[in-house]
Amino acid sequence: MKIEKRWIISFIIIAVVSVAGLLWPESSATLDASRFLGEDKIVGADVAWILCASGLVLLMTPGLSFFYGGMVGKKNIISTMLQSFIALGVISILWLVVGFSLSFGDSIGFTMNGEHYGIIGNPFTYMFFSNVGVFPHKVMASTIPFVLFALFQMKFAVITPALITGSFAERVRFISYLTFIVLFSLCIYTPLCHMVWSPDGLLTKYFGVKDFAGGTVVHMSAGFAALAGALVIGKRKNPHHEPSNIPYVLLGTGMLWFGWFGFNAGSALSANATAATAFGTTTVASGAAMITWIFFDRINGRKVSALGACIGAVVGLVAITPACGFVTIPESLFIGFISAIVSNLMVHWRKLKQVDDTLDVFACHGIGGIMGMILTAVLAHGENASLMHGGWVIFAHHMAALVLVSFFAFFGSVLLYKLTDVIIPLRVSDESEKDGLDQSQHDEHIIW
Repeated sequence: MKIEKRWIISFIIIAVVSVAGLLWPESSATLDASRFLGEDKIVGADVAWILCASGLVLLMTPGLSFFYGGMVGKKNIISTMLQSFIALGVISILWLVVGFSLSFGDSIGFTMNGEHYGIIGNPFTYMFFSNVGVFPHKVMASTIPFVLFALFQMKFAVITPALITGSFAERVRFISYLTFIVLFSLCIYTPLCHMVWSPDGLLTKYFGVKDFAGGTVVHMSAGFAALAGALVIGKRKNPHHEPSNIPYVLLGTGMLWFGWFGFNAGSALSANATAATAFGTTTVASGAAMITWIFFDRINGRKVSALGACIGAVVGLVAITPACGFVTIPESLFIGFISAIVSNLMVHWRKLKQVDDTLDVFACHGIGGIMGMILTAVLAHGENASLMHGGWVIFAHHMAALVLVSFFAFFGSVLLYKLTDVIIPLRVSDESEKDGLDQSQHDEHIIW
């Protein structure tokens, strides 16, 4: 059997990275008093909660694989599930090597009126987790080991590119997908993460953007990348199919909902009242969105379906994510309700149906993220936090940031898809698509 050069190169890359990890010098900066607090500042309850939350967020990625896998045709279940699952390996390694540093390293950006605004982190600040100490960080993680903060954030980086896969399911080459998610993580995710969540980030420091747990960083970036992918890769040869396994979708939804408590409540980075509030807003918004979705389907002449209930629940989870720690639990009811209606309309919008976004990733995650960002800008509590608590200027800043993020995520992803296609063609052959990716890409199939 002839082995293609692309696989040899891929193996060499992981071999080099692994040996580099073995030889990488141990950093003495874990004890750097200028960056870290002492061990006596560690709060055991916070450590226990964030360890649990990190595990919950990790569970979301296999949950997503079931959620997506049940929606595609029978010949593409394994390939679709693997595209999500493989991100656990690829992005975890990338995060260790350079992703965390690009996201939370010393800010590289520009200075204006004496203030520094970061666009991306210095890749050498925390490369191979150098300077990532076992003690709390003075700014970003003041009660838990900084390494735990880095690992918690790793799970967010893992699921973001996995979310994109539903848009081009059933027609993308596996090695091309791996190439794209590496490029996306480096060029789209890490700059957005730095600009929103780093203390000196442009979007948080200049625009005042509030994103408690990733509505902007995760869902908007993935949603617009999904739309770009559907447009660049093109339509499937046979775009009409029935979901192959609704019980998989139900299982995946349950895993996502369960894991989302770590995603949202864990973003408080402490076992405190904010975490409890985020826990409550998360489940209430999801419940409201699920019920709204099936009722809205019914009044529009569609039957109540398990698939609709699952999609509605996930839309509610997406929409509440940026606001979950900033709004009250009763307010989360409205966020789930209105976001479900808007997303439902987009899922069935004829113009958007002309784009073969296989699993409606943009209509659910992209629109859900947009609605979440808008509603956060309207409702978020705190001084000068939103339209209701600060005025129109604050709201306008958020909307300007929304446009900036949308353009950056969409057009940046278009360029990365085209670059990937130059390196390795994105689409499988017509014959491979007809046979199904389970067989043509992985030589595996499900026995029914």
